[in-house]
Amino acid sequence: MCLSVPMKVEEIDGPRARCTALGEERWVDLTLMADAPPKVGEYVQVHLKFAQQIVPKEDALKSYELFGEILDALDQADPA
Repeated sequence: MCLSVPMKVEEIDGPRARCTALGEERWVDLTLMADAPPKVGEYVQVHLKFAQQIVPKEDALKSYELFGEILDALDQADPA
């Protein structure tokens, strides 16, 4: 299963951006957003290392909250 994850743009270097989310850092390709590139500080939806669209900060933070709930549920279900 593949998920797209909202990530915060920390730095832009040509056609790519250094983005962070949930303690992880990735270089993301901005090619798909060439007509409307993000700015540093904005959040982008990332799938397979490609930024697809700008998302509102509130939506990104809500996604992080939901990911946390999923991980908590999985931890509680783990019998180990």
